Amino acid sequence: FGDQQGLMNGLQTLRQLTPTDFWSEDFNGSLQPGFHWPLLQITDRPLHAYRGMHLDVCRHFFDVSFIKKYLDNLAFHKFNRFHWHLTEDQGWRIAIEAYPLLTDVGAWREASQIGPYSDQRFDSTTYGGFYSQDDIREVVAYATSLGIEVIPEIELPGHSRAAIAAYPWLSCQSESLPVATGWGVFEDVYCAGKDSVFDFLTTVLDEVMDLFPSKVIHIGGDESPKARWETCAACQQRMVAEGLDNEHQLQSYFIQRIEKHVNQRGRDIIGWDEILEGGLAPNAKVMSWRGEKGGLAAASMGHEVVMTPGKPLYFDHYQSDPSQEPHAIGGHNSLWDVYAYQPLSNDSSVSAFIIGAQGNVWTEYMETPEHVEYMVQPRASALAEILWSGARDSATFDQALQYHAQRMDQLHWNQATHHLHEAH
Repeated sequence: FGDQQGLMNGLQTLRQLTPTDFWSEDFNGSLQPGFHWPLLQITDRPLHAYRGMHLDVCRHFFDVSFIKKYLDNLAFHKFNRFHWHLTEDQGWRIAIEAYPLLTDVGAWREASQIGPYSDQRFDSTTYGGFYSQDDIREVVAYATSLGIEVIPEIELPGHSRAAIAAYPWLSCQSESLPVATGWGVFEDVYCAGKDSVFDFLTTVLDEVMDLFPSKVIHIGGDESPKARWETCAACQQRMVAEGLDNEHQLQSYFIQRIEKHVNQRGRDIIGWDEILEGGLAPNAKVMSWRGEKGGLAAASMGHEVVMTPGKPLYFDHYQSDPSQEPHAIGGHNSLWDVYAYQPLSNDSSVSAFIIGAQGNVWTEYMETPEHVEYMVQPRASALAEILWSGARDSATFDQALQYHAQRMDQLHWNQATHHLHEAH
């Protein structure tokens, strides 16, 4: 590849040929005595165009220094997309100049759920944080220098309680509600019947697109309950005016209206696979998280797809015996589950539209950077391997991973170490 990203990938390959002390933060520029570069020629290229990792900074917030460390890890592994989940029910994390209450109010919750979800226990500590627009520019510039495109996610129409807490008129009921303190899905969503809501969202997205040069903008589209729309006079009037038969079609109308605005700015939208319900927006790309069914359906219609099924690419799931692990949201996705994953379909005409895959890191149960690191590594290494190379050899990969663990130690990355001891 004759561009900056290709150069960065080549440098990472070269770096992997060095002793582990080269990776240390304390490295002084002098390699150990007797080291020499091997004489060799490497011809290499990625199997998949889209090689992504995600991070939710809404359930728990992580500062710019950690975001940069996270990006460094992506670059080491030749990922080229960082999906930054910036808005949620539990917090709005990006400053928007036109709507300052989004961060003055929406970035802060009065408590947080603690322990297993079924316990429904909460602390009493105000929690929050957000990124200034200068912070965003700093992160985007840093990512660009590493050959990584940052894809922002602004959730709509659901997962919007933090925005509604800041501006109650965004909801159907215009009811004053707090930023959500617990995890899960909430019924209050953006009203699809008010033009003022679309004015709000297009203004927000304009500021977001001014900050992020990414070719795509992630608009969420998942887990959006329809109960409020079903009883909202404005939403029902919208359905009549637009000739819509049900609330799923109303969501499709909502997404397509947003897509039209984003397209006018020369960008495309990408959303979770629920955006297929009621009719897929004309130019939309799809992230398939509820298994692969939605992704395969979108690909068969000629839409580009990123595979990110919960099994095995949700890195908030347990990676070994739950009794030996810190509490997680559930599930079980081991290192070897990730390594065995095949994003492509057996149908080549469908696979032509599957552009890659992504690991997702939802942080309901990850309060610290160290916990995020533990859940990410080494599963991100396995994902990076399968997205870069079509060859699978678990014994060779395991051997490489044993050595790679030493590099991660030098980088002070709090990796999980099950793979150093387990059979597979």
